[in-house]
Amino acid sequence: MTTTPHAGTDGVATNPFLPLNEYIPDGEPHVFGDRVYLFGSRDSETGTTYCELDYVFYSAPVGDLSTWTSNGVNYRASQDPGYERGRRYMYAPDVVQGNDKRFYLYYCMSGDKGRGGYHGPISVAVADEPDGTYEYLGFVRNPDGSAYDEYVLFDPAVINDNGVIRLYYGMCYPFEDQPAFTRVLTRRVQAKMFNKTPAGIKAHGDSVQGAIAVRLDDDMLTVRSEPQRIIPTRTNGTSFEGHAFWEGSSIRKVDDTYYFVYSSFNSHELCYATSRNPDRDFVYRGVIVSNGDIGLEGRTARDRINQTGTNHGSIERIGNQWYVFYHRNTHGSIYRRQACAEPIRIEADGTIHQVPVSSSGLNNAPLPADQTYPAVTCSMLTNGRMRHGKARSKRFPKVTHDAADRFVGDVTSGTTVGFKAFAFAGPTQVAVTTRGTGSGLINVSTETGVAGSLTVSPSSRWRQESTVIELEGPNNLYFRFTGKGRLDILTVSFSETGIPQVQ
Repeated sequence: MTTTPHAGTDGVATNPFLPLNEYIPDGEPHVFGDRVYLFGSRDSETGTTYCELDYVFYSAPVGDLSTWTSNGVNYRASQDPGYERGRRYMYAPDVVQGNDKRFYLYYCMSGDKGRGGYHGPISVAVADEPDGTYEYLGFVRNPDGSAYDEYVLFDPAVINDNGVIRLYYGMCYPFEDQPAFTRVLTRRVQAKMFNKTPAGIKAHGDSVQGAIAVRLDDDMLTVRSEPQRIIPTRTNGTSFEGHAFWEGSSIRKVDDTYYFVYSSFNSHELCYATSRNPDRDFVYRGVIVSNGDIGLEGRTARDRINQTGTNHGSIERIGNQWYVFYHRNTHGSIYRRQACAEPIRIEADGTIHQVPVSSSGLNNAPLPADQTYPAVTCSMLTNGRMRHGKARSKRFPKVTHDAADRFVGDVTSGTTVGFKAFAFAGPTQVAVTTRGTGSGLINVSTETGVAGSLTVSPSSRWRQESTVIELEGPNNLYFRFTGKGRLDILTVSFSETGIPQVQ
């Protein structure tokens, strides 16, 4: 087992919660036994396309979510027959324990920048342990052995529903809310996008899109029911209007209620719908998390608190606490995404209220203000004009890296780097490690105003400046730079006395 230091220190869980050089988006968390496992795609830190790397599955003890470990590579893209046909990247997986107690991995293959990603099939691999070595098993198939190819085979999710294996998948562009006279054109567009025939699309009611549910045999491969579309693709006038299903199917059962978690066409948000039935009657319930906090307390997309991009994840109960797992975007890129999580609460009526993104995540409590934290654990990074999608220009601050360090880069005047939240116990010395051409002030603020400030000056090497602030209890902390030039920020450190050392 390989153990790599996580983002926090001294037994504290932070966001992101995996090693800072690890980029695992599309996370599906599952508790098996006394450990929680994260199954997800795997981006490269220098990636130029989605999901470049082979699967590595991390896990942590249910009682210690600050220590995540892996066994190395669990499954390689080259094990799939599609690899030699130009589809080199494995997308958004899920894992389920079969009735034979083995673990089954479901995923789709794609080419560069998503080319061919909608063409199927859904592949399956199997292992004896959740984070064991998986071997290719086959593809989801029809009873006659041919490849199953109904609707758009994308982003599979699986559940063992008291011995019944159910598979969910699909995607949807907003063609379905167009006027009826455009549907012929829509069929042609879909045929090209999804490698279908216009006649085949017409046979599915003019669309092969949507969130789909189907039942599998105990062999974990063979489809044994007709596919059912569980969410409307024409959302105008429905509960899903404004939050239409796009991709990222995920399924959970909580007591007698099915929770379908998905990425909406807004992309930055994870939404959920519920039903008492596994394959019909789902009703939209709300947003669980947005990686830009859009929609939270009325926040608009214009005021997003981070660069936003795709989002994909799910919910899981770990011990007595429910969490939502999602991903954030880094490097001003859409191809380098990191796993994050937040505690959530499922109310008595089944409601999940939207939660803010935070630095503390799986810690499930404010971070102690008595140690050093990487600046990249910030939960807010904005200059007031952040974008959705690519934002590589130096006009935008970003979580980034060089050969030696991972840091917040391209901080210019007016940029705020925020952390939610720290727990204080009186006067505390706060030090910020910076470098760059920037000169000016960094004001350290809470929700109620400025708590202190420190002066920064140009330096080609990392250097610290500090100030003393007096706070009690949990507080969000915001570092806002005002001045000239450009800064990189490496760490934020806290101590009772003395100036902390660079770590």
